[in-house]
Amino acid sequence: MHHLPRSKFTLIFIFAVFIGTAARAQFLDQIGLTTLRAVTANLDGAGIRVAQPEAVAPAFEVSPAAVGQPASLFTYISAAGTATNFPNGVGVESGHADGVGGNFYGVPNGVATNAAHVDNYDAGYFYNDIIASAFPANINDPVVNQSFIFSQTDNSHYPVATEQSIDSNYDDYADQYKTLFISGAGNGGPTNQSRIYPSATCYNGIGVAAYGGSSCTGPTLDNGRAKPDITAPADVTSFSTPQVAGAAAVLMQAGLRGDGGNDTNSAADIRTVKALLLNGAIKPTDWTNHFPSPLDARYGAGVLNVFNSYEQLAGGKHGYIASTTVAAGGAHPPNGATGTVGVLSGWDFNTNTSSSIPSAQDGVKHYYFNITNSINNAAFTATATLVWNRHQNQTGINNLDLYLYDTASSNLVMCSTSLVDNVEHVFVPRLSQGRYDLQVLLNASGINPVSNSEPYALAWEFFSESLSIAPAGTNVALAWPVYPAGFVLESATGLTLPAVWNTNNLTAPTVTNLQNYLLLNNTNGNQFFRLRRPNF
Repeated sequence: MHHLPRSKFTLIFIFAVFIGTAARAQFLDQIGLTTLRAVTANLDGAGIRVAQPEAVAPAFEVSPAAVGQPASLFTYISAAGTATNFPNGVGVESGHADGVGGNFYGVPNGVATNAAHVDNYDAGYFYNDIIASAFPANINDPVVNQSFIFSQTDNSHYPVATEQSIDSNYDDYADQYKTLFISGAGNGGPTNQSRIYPSATCYNGIGVAAYGGSSCTGPTLDNGRAKPDITAPADVTSFSTPQVAGAAAVLMQAGLRGDGGNDTNSAADIRTVKALLLNGAIKPTDWTNHFPSPLDARYGAGVLNVFNSYEQLAGGKHGYIASTTVAAGGAHPPNGATGTVGVLSGWDFNTNTSSSIPSAQDGVKHYYFNITNSINNAAFTATATLVWNRHQNQTGINNLDLYLYDTASSNLVMCSTSLVDNVEHVFVPRLSQGRYDLQVLLNASGINPVSNSEPYALAWEFFSESLSIAPAGTNVALAWPVYPAGFVLESATGLTLPAVWNTNNLTAPTVTNLQNYLLLNNTNGNQFFRLRRPNF
């Protein structure tokens, strides 16, 4: 690691307009937390220590009273020292820090309201004396929220080499200490000066944009990587970022307590948590990516939905069905294995290997799925996300790719094959029923490969949404599954084009036995219903 002098950096918080209690509660609905709390128990970040660096000293501290938490929850750290009381002599209160903390772990409208402890750092000290230190100490906080950016005094970007050095310091720390950095993308528009800022650009972290607000966009300035990774609803990224950080803490808690199965270390690994967060995100109607980039330059994988991510975690860890090798760069169609992954929503944490001696061979892990249900010609939506780390003290990354094949024809349905990203992502909104081979490939001859072996996390979801309508006395009952979330019920009086669909006179459904349930008066008029996604 290279220590970067303090004088080289301006760390600023991302300008924020503070939001009220009602708005924060609405965000909890939008990101799936309200639904998660309705169908699970005590998922609130319990047992997970978190960190919140804030710029700039001396005003970096969270007031416990402002976030509804006891003073004993906090430790305050800056170049002036360490304190466990508030107020104290190492810093002073920051209104920005209070707002961020309110969304992160604040009571009542934070995401991880029962986090085990909060280490509240001055961001300058945090970066220079910990992250960029020649011998960095382990802060023992697996989730770190960073609602600040690295920029020059005129808010422009540093030279690319400097940004790469910042990214490397964060990536090295994340890989060494298994720390997940969730960082705001910065606020602006699609210009070079408003491209996403470090540390949201680091490989091993999660860069967050603001859905419905002002965000910097990707790709990265250095080599065109896909950033941001995900969005959350907020006016600015200062407040979208802690929603994702809180969701990460919730998923880590769930993984460690066994909600994803017995392999709790894999379930709570930062790669698994990142894959689940991205794979559970809901795509806005104008989501698009430009091959070979795996993600949208504005939204990343989509808008955070922690309930979807949790349900995929709860689907459990399921290993690959077959492992093959092929000549480097050669064809790798389905190999005819008969086994099947038993769930259509789930995850895996595994290792792929390639070889270079005596000849280069790509390693391929095959996950076979039977995508079908009882409804004839039902179309499915498929989403899969592959995540791995940039290794400590490495400039390059191993090159993993993600493929989806139709086994009946051996035709390629979709692939994600970026040479520069350590995330691959496939999204197929209308997938026919059938048998499919989801492949994780480790390319033996990638750009500057660092090893012949790579641990990876894979999350997947295949679903076909259904809406049931049945008479209930003189009324009509409508029901649809709680998972996957993000659908809104709409009605129309007729289907003559242009049909007018809306939510008028439709109340919010109740949740019963993992079903959304709505009882409507029978008006004896023609009434048509549909589910529409996304629901933003």
